[in-house]
Amino acid sequence: MSKTEQPNVTLPEAIRRSAIGLAIFAFFTAGIIAVTQTLTRDTITQNEAAFEARQLLSILPSDYTADDILAGETRFDAQALVGLDRLNLSSDTQHFYRVLTADGQTEAVILPVVAPQGYTEAIRLIVGIKANGQILGVRVTRHKETPGLGDQVETSKSDWIYVFNDRSLMNPQPDDWAVVKDGGAFDQLTGATITPRAIVGAVKNSLLFFEDNQDALLNEPDSVEDGS
Repeated sequence: MSKTEQPNVTLPEAIRRSAIGLAIFAFFTAGIIAVTQTLTRDTITQNEAAFEARQLLSILPSDYTADDILAGETRFDAQALVGLDRLNLSSDTQHFYRVLTADGQTEAVILPVVAPQGYTEAIRLIVGIKANGQILGVRVTRHKETPGLGDQVETSKSDWIYVFNDRSLMNPQPDDWAVVKDGGAFDQLTGATITPRAIVGAVKNSLLFFEDNQDALLNEPDSVEDGS
């Protein structure tokens, strides 16, 4: 019995077949990735929101709840505010949080702010500011700083971020709102200067923004809409 002869395949034909195979593989791989991203997007968004909520609560006294914060969620029209660009936010309308007393008075606000000059990319923060202009607390809500160096801005890695507690534009003076390496009052992190420099600048900008808009932030003028 003679063996069945295999047809000869030319080099161009072999290349064509390989290209078709690779194209089919790439198509299905892209489809799987797209489906995976779609399925996980909502989960990622929910996890980020939950993390930010925990950060909001962490800068308030322990007797506050998430409902206390959300009750004071307020949407500001950018046109009604002075110097909104100081916060480096990405859209014209942002949500700020007013921390309310039992009788509905604002005792603090929590502002989102972005430090655009992080080591890797922009760093997102929230800054709580008391009605008297003192800082209630600062937390990083998103960053991609270097592990073991810049990531010490996280409360789980070091106590550095607490250095802002009770500070104000008068403590220290505005010219001293910088890291020690730049002649300022704030220590940099061990082995990292760019990250703390960016955060110090962003926190100072949030205080300047609060100073310029104190009445609107605390007294809820007509130009402010309560978030639902």
